Amino acid sequence: MRWILAGIILSYLIGSIPTAFIFGRLLKGIDIRKHGSGNIGATNALRVLGTVPGISVLIIDILKGLLPVLIIGSFILKKTGVSQELALIPLAIACICGHVWTVFLNFNGGKGIATSLGVLIGLAFSVTGLNVVLVLVVLLWLLVFLLSRMVSLASLIAAICLPATMALFGQSHVLILGGTLLAIFAIYRHKANVVRIMLGTEKKIYFKKPA
Repeated sequence: MRWILAGIILSYLIGSIPTAFIFGRLLKGIDIRKHGSGNIGATNALRVLGTVPGISVLIIDILKGLLPVLIIGSFILKKTGVSQELALIPLAIACICGHVWTVFLNFNGGKGIATSLGVLIGLAFSVTGLNVVLVLVVLLWLLVFLLSRMVSLASLIAAICLPATMALFGQSHVLILGGTLLAIFAIYRHKANVVRIMLGTEKKIYFKKPA
């Protein structure tokens, strides 16, 4: 158990790295929490810092979920011999909790969508059939975003459909429970977005064509 506990703590700390906050300080000398939506996720970084920094934040936030599941998870599996689910699911949840409630910013973090995607990619390397679920959920996110131009709406629908898609493709009860927790996290962190979506005031994203 000590290896699993150590892995959970390390995964939480990696997930806690406030990427957008760091980029804001380094690139513009600002506290990104005081600009745009005030969120430290990739979407706000895109709006406040620009396209390249925003995409960079997105990639790093995905890696914050991917690398702990792959690297720390593999180490724990070798050291303990426990089942994949027992080794990987706690690490996955710890990464997301780190991003959502980062210890480095008084436990105020992002919404966890990019890190959740990284976690799912990491799990898909080890769990049979999860890669199909991952592809379908990403395609659903992309479809909703292209139709609505709202990252929040796309993220919410993808998150809500995740556990159902897992169940449809025969994933284990533990994974379905994990997917349900991710959906609950997403809904909880997007409460304000849900209100704005219902009022028709949620901001949309359009990418400008190069001149």
